[in-house]
Amino acid sequence: MTQEPNQNSQPARAHLDHAPEAAPLSPRNALVGVAAVLFILAVLAAAGIIRRWHSSTVLAQRTDALAPPTVTLAPAKAGAPIETLVLPGNVTAFTDSPIYARTDGYLDHWYADIGARVKKGELLAVISTPELDKQVTQAQSDLATAEANANNARIQAERYSDLVKSNAVSQQDTDTFVNQAAATASAVKSAQANLDRLIEMQSFEKVYAPFDGVVTAREVDTGQLISSGSGQSAGTELFHMQALQMLRVYTDVPQLYSETMKRGMKVELTFPEYPGKTFTGILVRTSDAIDPVSRTLLVEVDLDNRNGQLMPGALAQVHFKAQSARPACIVPASALIFRRSGMQVATVIRGGGGTFAHLVSVVIGEDDGATVEIVSGLNPGDEVIQDPPDSLIDGEKVTVESSERASFGGGGI
Repeated sequence: MTQEPNQNSQPARAHLDHAPEAAPLSPRNALVGVAAVLFILAVLAAAGIIRRWHSSTVLAQRTDALAPPTVTLAPAKAGAPIETLVLPGNVTAFTDSPIYARTDGYLDHWYADIGARVKKGELLAVISTPELDKQVTQAQSDLATAEANANNARIQAERYSDLVKSNAVSQQDTDTFVNQAAATASAVKSAQANLDRLIEMQSFEKVYAPFDGVVTAREVDTGQLISSGSGQSAGTELFHMQALQMLRVYTDVPQLYSETMKRGMKVELTFPEYPGKTFTGILVRTSDAIDPVSRTLLVEVDLDNRNGQLMPGALAQVHFKAQSARPACIVPASALIFRRSGMQVATVIRGGGGTFAHLVSVVIGEDDGATVEIVSGLNPGDEVIQDPPDSLIDGEKVTVESSERASFGGGGI
């Protein structure tokens, strides 16, 4: 089957052949297009830059706003004009004495044990000294012999002194007997002195209390060998006695308060075994010298103890009412800054577009753990930063936590 040619294909081809051709792009139009593209890119770049700049600005503002540390302020309080200074004190007996033997022997009997209250001159013990008793007997015999020899020499000297006047004896013999009489008289005195010494030692067989007090220790028992402690030996301590009618309380006062310690001032004392009870003593003396090691003044307070309530060796709390020698400020202990440059406290300075930290060096006095007394470096009313951050530096801008300032107890430590 023969296909006939398409009658419409020829005119279509002719139509395509005669279609008009596209006009070529002119240089002007090309420049305009490029400029439009560059403008759009510039606009997009500028928008990005502006957005980033705005974000950076906002971030910087927020960083600046959050960078200053937030602090809490408290005004420094003025210290009390009358300060109560509480110090530990050592209680001792007014008289504290060990009782030793003055002669050798054996303890025959003792009459006072620990806790016994004795009077001055009361018999405490008796020492048996048989060897000393024999020495006394020998010394008495030596004295009698010396007295007999001296009496015979005296008679001979008197006789020769009368005979020499008539030339019946020689002057030389007379002088010999006179000198012999003088020598024997001296021997009598020596024998008498030796006897007196031994009798005095014999009197030490009985041991008496040297003062009114309490026997706090008994170191010997019946039959024990007693040494007098002559020579290099320390001897045997028989008893230990303390006078408790009046007690001495010693305490070390810091140099800062040494000028306020006046003789005759009343001092209050407290003891842990008597809670809520106060005893009153009198400051009687001081050492009048500052200890170069502890920088303290030794103070003695006498305390009446005739009722026997208190015991030596106890620990007392001594309360001094001292006139403040210098203006002081009270700040919380948390406000202190410990650095290599020394003890410091952070205060604030307002002005210049904000609030700024200012570090000041201080000298502390009393410290009770919660509050600290500042004796130098602060004035009452200065705004002190509580719990300052470790990184705080002088001149750093800070943010106060609230407009209401914090407060703490003051008025003395």
